[in-house]
Amino acid sequence: MKRDYYEILSVSRSATEVEIKKAYRKKAIQYHPDKNPGDEEAVEKFKEAAEAYEVLSDADKKARYDQFGHDAFQGAGGFNGGGHMNMDDIFSQFGDIFGDIFGGGGGGFGGFSQGNHQARTARVKGSDLRIKIKVNVSDIINGGEKKIKIKRKVKAEGTSYETCSQCHGTGRVSRVANTIFGRMQTTGACSACGGAGQVLKKRGSGSDSNGMIIKEDIVSINLPKGVRNGVQLRVGGKGNEAPTANGVPGDLIVQVLEVSDVQFKREANNLHHDLYITIPEAALGTKKVIETPHGKIKLNLESGIQSGKILRLRHKGVPDIDGYAYGDLLVNVNVWVPKNLNDEQRKFFQENIEHSNFKPNPGKSERSFFEKINDMFS
Repeated sequence: MKRDYYEILSVSRSATEVEIKKAYRKKAIQYHPDKNPGDEEAVEKFKEAAEAYEVLSDADKKARYDQFGHDAFQGAGGFNGGGHMNMDDIFSQFGDIFGDIFGGGGGGFGGFSQGNHQARTARVKGSDLRIKIKVNVSDIINGGEKKIKIKRKVKAEGTSYETCSQCHGTGRVSRVANTIFGRMQTTGACSACGGAGQVLKKRGSGSDSNGMIIKEDIVSINLPKGVRNGVQLRVGGKGNEAPTANGVPGDLIVQVLEVSDVQFKREANNLHHDLYITIPEAALGTKKVIETPHGKIKLNLESGIQSGKILRLRHKGVPDIDGYAYGDLLVNVNVWVPKNLNDEQRKFFQENIEHSNFKPNPGKSERSFFEKINDMFS
């Protein structure tokens, strides 16, 4: 089971952006591979801290994590698609946080730090791709795999890149400026390659100025049970590819749009269903079978059932995305009064209009409209 991201960084849920960054820097330095050579446990904790920081440092991801926990990224590769980035990805994205401690920008590991007298090659991530998908009540209750077709940018066949001559593949250049405090050195993204470390050498057929083409792809999304309208799922590595030879693809961000259902109306984790019965069925009692996302459900309606009666079917609603509980299915009974009567039917009602059995006589067991509304939300 995944550990809580706040626990990993040893911060509270109310921690500020500065406090989160400071906590990650501390953990990164503590478990940095250069400080713990050959210690696999330290490497895993280093990756774990990077995963936590990748989510908590992003306002959008942090909000979704605070609301849904790890389920916000379940099946969609919560962290770059696989639960862990590789070491290159971590140093590429967060190396500036602790790079000055380990070799001035490399971050170190496997020959990447300047302590090993080698310059780290820049590793660029492609842009994220955002789409929306529609889901119905059945999708929400059952969850599972959903396949969708997307269009994303990939490198064209025949496209090639070469190392940037200005930054020598690092993607960053140092500049020295004279100030009133003396000579100061600053480091920034290379203007020649935009920080990619590589420039286009040859464009493939039909590609754009970066050597990319649009390609259709089929992507599988693991839809969590109980997903809500507006929730965003992340599929790692299924966004646009980076326009470099050694870049990593961006992510696919899928926003869930809940489609309204004619038969079942959702209210939080509860479902509402209107069941219509005839006057004879209400008077004599009847048996009904309703089709629900959980399957067929048999109902026994007692004789004399009143219009407006609410039948609560426990645990037949929507599962809670944050846990294992299910909401309820509330069946609202409606007695259908015919608008047109034949002579025989009209005579029957005229003969019984004053009969005591047809006079309204609600007892204590008959709830008022407002009591029923209160019961629905209790």
